Amino acid sequence: MALTPWSFSLYHFSFLTEKSHKSIQSCPPSLLLQPPRLSAFARSILPSFCNARRLVALCVKEEQTQSPVLDSDASPPSSKTVLVVGGSGGVGQLVVAALLNRNIKSRLLLRDPTKAIQLFGVQDKSKLEVWKGDTRNPSDLDPAKFEGVTHVICCTGTTAFPSRRWDGDNTPERVDWDGVRNLVLALPSTLDRFVLVSSVGVTKFNELPWSIMNLFGVLKFKKMGEDFVHNSGLPFTIIRAGRLTDGPYTSYDLNTLLKATSGERRAVIIGQGDKLVGEVSRLVVAEACIQALDIDFAEGQIYEINSVEGEGPGSDPEKWKELFKAATVN
Repeated sequence: MALTPWSFSLYHFSFLTEKSHKSIQSCPPSLLLQPPRLSAFARSILPSFCNARRLVALCVKEEQTQSPVLDSDASPPSSKTVLVVGGSGGVGQLVVAALLNRNIKSRLLLRDPTKAIQLFGVQDKSKLEVWKGDTRNPSDLDPAKFEGVTHVICCTGTTAFPSRRWDGDNTPERVDWDGVRNLVLALPSTLDRFVLVSSVGVTKFNELPWSIMNLFGVLKFKKMGEDFVHNSGLPFTIIRAGRLTDGPYTSYDLNTLLKATSGERRAVIIGQGDKLVGEVSRLVVAEACIQALDIDFAEGQIYEINSVEGEGPGSDPEKWKELFKAATVN
């Protein structure tokens, strides 16, 4: 039996209410990358890395969005079809919003497809397809759901410490290990790029302060997921994020997502070797994932990423290439 995606008719985003223009209040940072006293530790040792060869900060002016209204018609259609897994989460929804705004065809794999309407409105099937699926369950990952997919961005995750988000067997082991492994095994070998969002500290989960964060295994299972991707034979790029800031905007609609900014923390620091510590805006992580899709030399590479005060690369591909190139050792 042929599978049918959750697909929706065209919705126009040009009608904004006064409420949608009001500035949003930042939510508390996620516990995912917030073990006790980790941020203070990160701030105390970050300066010692600022001159390291493999850490590069490039300050460039970030373009300002003139309007929160979706403007995908202004961008030429892309030949990509990007599957976003974890698209209802704090980073994933920002990835989807950015892809839609650039007229890049997207496909979502969600446990609850109705969330897509709440976050992104009703979209034309040619721009966004929504499929029901759970990476924790191999039987949910029918090959038909991946037909035509050229690129994948996986930004699934859960909290490092027990919380309500663990309800329904949503633990680090099930999400960061079982889920990533199941997804990789189900993807077609013709994929152009698989981008995985991971975490700094995964190679040091037995060392302080990372061992505190890893009390329930989140770093260990993320590293296992990374290793499986690395050995899969798929063309991959892994983005290890610092402690996530800005948002999460998980209860907001598309127009609010398009208006979101990373405040003063727009300058980007990229490193390799799991030596980077600190914080990073969710918007910066989302943009890094999208940019990595098209950077040839980023294939087979693992990067760490932070953001600090200063002007950043925005969505300029050349400036992002400079950042990734300067950080890439081989």
